[in-house]
Amino acid sequence: MHVNIDISGLAEEQLRRAFGPNLDEAARDALLINGYRNGRLSLGFLAEVLGFPTRLEVQEWLAARNVPLNYDVDELEADRATLRERFGVEF
Repeated sequence: MHVNIDISGLAEEQLRRAFGPNLDEAARDALLINGYRNGRLSLGFLAEVLGFPTRLEVQEWLAARNVPLNYDVDELEADRATLRERFGVEF
């Protein structure tokens, strides 16, 4: 898939100075990060698009870009229940 963004030459120059020469990658990353932050894209989807074999690698990719994980209280409680069931550990 290709997405084209029409901007002036001056704007392109400024964007390249701000984000580096590969604006395609910068735009893709910004779109993925924004989608993840808004809860529209999952870690699994990001792993697929970025070509990572595991979600852990996506988490590391996000952390390197200062993006916090979408992790709410319900997920914490589910993880705590799993730990109790599998290891008999109470947190």
